[in-house]
Amino acid sequence: MIFAANLKCNHTRDSFNEYAKILNENLKDKNVLVFAPATTFLNEEFKFTLGAQNFYPCESGSYTGEIGKAMLDEFNIKTVLIGHSERREILGESEEFLRAKFDFAVKNGWRVVYCIGESLELFESGKTREWLDLQLANIDLGYKNLVIAYEPIWAIGTGKSASAEQVGEILEFIASKTSAPLLYGGSVNAKNIAEICKVKHCGGVLVGTASWDASNFLNLIASC
Repeated sequence: MIFAANLKCNHTRDSFNEYAKILNENLKDKNVLVFAPATTFLNEEFKFTLGAQNFYPCESGSYTGEIGKAMLDEFNIKTVLIGHSERREILGESEEFLRAKFDFAVKNGWRVVYCIGESLELFESGKTREWLDLQLANIDLGYKNLVIAYEPIWAIGTGKSASAEQVGEILEFIASKTSAPLLYGGSVNAKNIAEICKVKHCGGVLVGTASWDASNFLNLIASC
């Protein structure tokens, strides 16, 4: 199982140092990914994999405010998150730009956790599969270092998680198109993680809010 934490716009370098210390002292499962803000990156050895929430598809250059490969290399970061709905919906990252990021990551052999998911409107209108098809068509599903994270937008940060049955149906649909490991994300918490982890084709979880506290994240891992 893959346990991934998306810390989003949370933690300072000091608080993340403490977060990392707690994980290092307690982790036994090495397949843990932590996507931390770039300002918190530490150049240290971890029992987990430190990943980048964002990057610009370049080595370096005139891209004000962006993070290039040279900056990630300094911290030996080779795992990246692409396509999260907050970057799609709030920050306007297009399918074309996401493909550019994906292709750049592939060129450099990085592990990619690629997020897909539908809005509440699409979900209620029964167009989930059609929408996911379009998102999946944007990338190379045969890439060996690919992980797909299914995160229904209507369940992210809302406290409203998809049922295990719903998760199972969608993961089965995605699994028919790729052999990449599949994660579920969307209000994963202590009450639902064990049931979600039992779903066929579920290879782990991408946790948001519930992962921001290190002890809570460890409890979630133990629950699974």
